[in-house]
Amino acid sequence: MDPEADLEWNYGTAQHRPSRPPSRIPTRTARYPRARVASLATHLMKIGFISLGCPKNLVDSEVMMGLLEARGHELTQAPEEAEALVVNTCSFIEPAKQESIDTILETAEYKRTGRARRLVVAGCLVERYRDELREQIPEVDAVLGTSEIESIIGHCEGWDSPPLQSDSKSYLYHDLTPRRRATPRHFAYLKINEGCDHPCSFCIIPQLRGGFRSRRFESVVSEAERLFAEGTRELTLIGQDTTAYGEDLGIRQGLPALLDRLARIEDAGWIRVLYAYPNRVTNLLLETIARHEPLCSYLDIPLQHASANVLRRMRRGSSGDIFLKTIERIRRMIPGVALRTSFIVGFPGETEADFETLCQFVKAAEFDHVGSFRYSDDENSASFELDGKLDKRTIYNRQRRLMALQRTISRRRKRLLVGQRLPLLVSGPSSETDLLWEGRLQTQAEEIDGKTYLTKFPDGATPQPGDVGTVRITRAGDYDLFGEIECITKPASGPPNNPLPVLQ
Repeated sequence: MDPEADLEWNYGTAQHRPSRPPSRIPTRTARYPRARVASLATHLMKIGFISLGCPKNLVDSEVMMGLLEARGHELTQAPEEAEALVVNTCSFIEPAKQESIDTILETAEYKRTGRARRLVVAGCLVERYRDELREQIPEVDAVLGTSEIESIIGHCEGWDSPPLQSDSKSYLYHDLTPRRRATPRHFAYLKINEGCDHPCSFCIIPQLRGGFRSRRFESVVSEAERLFAEGTRELTLIGQDTTAYGEDLGIRQGLPALLDRLARIEDAGWIRVLYAYPNRVTNLLLETIARHEPLCSYLDIPLQHASANVLRRMRRGSSGDIFLKTIERIRRMIPGVALRTSFIVGFPGETEADFETLCQFVKAAEFDHVGSFRYSDDENSASFELDGKLDKRTIYNRQRRLMALQRTISRRRKRLLVGQRLPLLVSGPSSETDLLWEGRLQTQAEEIDGKTYLTKFPDGATPQPGDVGTVRITRAGDYDLFGEIECITKPASGPPNNPLPVLQ
């Protein structure tokens, strides 16, 4: 597989989107026990979900599914059997908007050919085109934005459900909020904050999800404890800017404090951090990651560019030289750390010299994982008014050149791992071939990085998703690794996974 070439990437998140659907604190969520809530619904339905976009959107879908299940409704993966269908949309860039519209139209067909009586559209697209969706797609029965998640029950059941906190965009789920996970049992995303206060000119996240706000410290810890107790072997912390966690709550060095506490949970599995803002990567954060075994030696730091000129137009500041000093500091303080970043190629005003600066920076930095996406104009972003727009062919060619450069770097760095024995989390049978299983090292994040394909297990061993073991790396590709499991140190425990409730 080639997970880093020719992908579309979400503004401000650097998280790639599946090409097809797989897929502060509120006081009213989880106000009823499950048995009482179920009895309130006049008609219990089968409900299907399609979740588009980034992991943060997926968590929103999981919360909505949890609320519906707590109400007594049944989730189904068969759209033709669903009486209500929900599409949770993404709209960060033009391809994401188009995919969301196409998916809504495709899903609407089940009102004609299936049992569906309600079509509900949720998420970021609603924040931008609420009225247009209702007017131009009459099959849509209800819409709800990113802060109206709690109204999903009323919209699916068909009774009038007024918007909840939609003007303030202040919604945050908490540890008592019902949540039906759509990920494998051994892996979970944990959203620790929402919204963003950064003024990046290319990004519309503040318009879609509101200002920055953190979940309560105790709420995050409580949910993490429950997830680990249920058999989760890896938690990935997500938010628009995880390194700003706790600032709005008056917690100094909030992310290091949170990581320190999470790492001390009994039987904690791996803990990974995504979406770190470069100028907030403090020494205390790095010391904390280096000190605790459960904390993955991995950082995702979306840098967006390396040219000071382009970064200034992006309203991010800094430069490649400053970034290199940060990278050197990270690698010095966390031996063996894996670094992921992402870049926007073809930003307005990016000259050939700016692009060459980016390429030279990538050569010097030697990232383990790089993602890039082509700049896409958005009428609601500040960059829309900038001059110096580049044509699509130039942008495409620059992206290809950048990723060809990174492919060479990735291949060289992967080959350095051949012969090493490393901890590995078993994911399950390979999605690429029936002949192999696959897993991930601590240096490989779910979905966005490469995989480790498993060619051999200990004699007599029957692997299970969620097993943790030691793998000997035998071969390296451009992005993926191949290895042999030598021992299982922590067998998977608990019941098998439930079927994924997100429509495929």
